[in-house]
Amino acid sequence: MGPGAAAVPALPMRPQLWLQPLQEERHPLLSEQEQRWCANLPFSLRQRYSSSRSQLRRRLATVLRQPPLEVPLHSPPAQPPRLAAGYGHVSLSHSRGQLLLAWSPWPIGVDLEWAARPLLAEAVARRFFPAAEWLQLQRLPAETLRRAVLASWVRKEAAIKWQQGSIAQDLRQWLWDDNRAELLHLQQGWRPCCCLRLDHGWCCAVVGDAVDQGIWA
Repeated sequence: MGPGAAAVPALPMRPQLWLQPLQEERHPLLSEQEQRWCANLPFSLRQRYSSSRSQLRRRLATVLRQPPLEVPLHSPPAQPPRLAAGYGHVSLSHSRGQLLLAWSPWPIGVDLEWAARPLLAEAVARRFFPAAEWLQLQRLPAETLRRAVLASWVRKEAAIKWQQGSIAQDLRQWLWDDNRAELLHLQQGWRPCCCLRLDHGWCCAVVGDAVDQGIWA
């Protein structure tokens, strides 16, 4: 390590996850760059950005054992947050005033939805899911179908964040095989570890190495 180089901390070897309210921060912990990004957002988006990044910094500070403003986080609006090399990987998702945050030593993706969210389940599955998945779903009763489509959707959004892909290009390539309890990318053949957790009415999906061993706080 050269003179003046920052020491990378010893990191936990299990993913860390936090489900919490997306609360207004009275004293936001934002870097100078994040403050500039926040100031340039439409007024309706500023509070969400400020609160989510501030809460992410607070959580990462406990993992990395650094002051929140020294956490090497790069988190522009509308882009996936990233940490400097050697500090692990992060992901976040928010829905209806709730926030799901994740850190892992390996690439990770998360997605969050209210479990009772109304959904035109058949239309969504027909339009966005692979034909083989729709064959598994099409005979389900209406409410069972809604829950199954929602659960599949959050798994796939989490997987797209894990792969650093895009919904437009990758959503139809991800298949949730309920018979095998397996998430599969049809083009690339990826089969990442995937966990789904229902927590106080929230549907939380996590994709990445060892997410079945993740620590929830």
